[in-house]
Amino acid sequence: MRLPPPGLKPPCPGLRPSSAGGRGVHVHSLRFQLTLANVVLLALGVIAATVVSVMGMRYYLLDQIDSELAQTRSSLSGSGLTMDVIDGLSELSIVRDRFLMQDGGEARPDQIISVVDGRGAIVSMGDLTPSDVQQDLADAVDDPRALALDTEPHDIEVRGDAYRATAIRLTDGTYILLATSTEAVHKGIAKAVRLDLAIGTLLLVLLACLTMFSVRRRMRPLEDMVETSSAIAEGDLTRRVPSSREATLEVEQLRLALNSMLHQVESAYRTRERSASQLRRFVADASHELRTPLSAIRGYLQLYDKGMLREPAERKRAWDRVMAEADRMGRLVDELLTLARLDQQPELRFRNVDLSRLVRDAAEDLRVQQPERPLTVAAEGALLVHADESGLRQVLGNLLGNVRTHTPADVPVRLALERADGVVRLCVADEGPGLAPEDAARVFDRFFRAGGGAGSGLGMAIVQGVVHAHGGEVTVRTHPGEGLAVTVTLPVRS
Repeated sequence: MRLPPPGLKPPCPGLRPSSAGGRGVHVHSLRFQLTLANVVLLALGVIAATVVSVMGMRYYLLDQIDSELAQTRSSLSGSGLTMDVIDGLSELSIVRDRFLMQDGGEARPDQIISVVDGRGAIVSMGDLTPSDVQQDLADAVDDPRALALDTEPHDIEVRGDAYRATAIRLTDGTYILLATSTEAVHKGIAKAVRLDLAIGTLLLVLLACLTMFSVRRRMRPLEDMVETSSAIAEGDLTRRVPSSREATLEVEQLRLALNSMLHQVESAYRTRERSASQLRRFVADASHELRTPLSAIRGYLQLYDKGMLREPAERKRAWDRVMAEADRMGRLVDELLTLARLDQQPELRFRNVDLSRLVRDAAEDLRVQQPERPLTVAAEGALLVHADESGLRQVLGNLLGNVRTHTPADVPVRLALERADGVVRLCVADEGPGLAPEDAARVFDRFFRAGGGAGSGLGMAIVQGVVHAHGGEVTVRTHPGEGLAVTVTLPVRS
């Protein structure tokens, strides 16, 4: 069972409308919003295209009707007709068929011709009586004079049907009204609108389906991100967002950024867990290390308090042991304080230091302490580094102290110093018993003592802390029976 890491909450079971300040927050899917936006845009385009096409069709068809009316009007106006002439021609079949037979049994004639006087009253032509349709046309035109003066036909309504009408003034003052039905035009336009709407509706449905399918495929990487985030919230910090074969540039950038962030989160969590584990082990080891000298001091003090140390030699031995344990506690506390300061990344006092001189000084100290130990020093001349002198002296002291403590006095030791590739390398190597691989992996752990040897187990940890504070690194090379070589690499700073 995986438990969520501290500070990470499990995912919410679902999104619900919430209210803040009396206003509800409604959540809509991006898929729905994109589909709706595409459908609305296409609907607007279909409507605009339909309006433009209908207006163009109406203009074209009405223009044809107006052209025919204008042509007829021009022909009649230039013929010089009068009412007497029309009456004389009323018996001719051409006139009867062309102008006068309007009803013919039809409820809605396509063309209507009426003759009216200046007041708009209908006038009979010969012995022909005006039809009802002709009378309706005369009634529909309020002012024939104005209609005749206007060069453009007008829209009128005869018996509820739409017509385009114009008028011609004869030389005797009468007017001929000409009207052509536009019902066919309106019916054609209505059919075109219905066809456009049907096709537009089909296109909208098709677009909605294609958009839903396409967006669902494009949104798959985002769904993977949600699944990955939920898995991480449940405790699986190793999950990452998988790549997609059809990912867009923006989604791929988001995936890479999210994976990078998740890697940082995992690293930070692992580092915190490791630091917490090290802290717990450090506290336990420190308590154990301090408990031993405290127990010894408490034991000797109890013996002295009970009067059991009667002989001067016994009291002196007890006093020496108490002082030795107190010194041991003092050194342990000093080393712990040094490590604590290094953990806080203190500001070191950097200045130009002759590292060769420090190496030679440390070698002289070792010769004084162990004159019988073979010692080789390769640190001739001067080698300046920008570093904290006291920190480097502590590094050398701890490394050579480690040699004195864990190797016999006749084991050779070599100190070498070189400068190459912009760094300075200091190597302290001995030919002692060396370390097993599992011990070498823990040599820089605090309170670690290989084989339960002497010392506090903090010397190498201090070496590593000081070197890291200088921006360098420290490594070990060892094998059982082949000695131990510690290499300190420091950057060269101006």
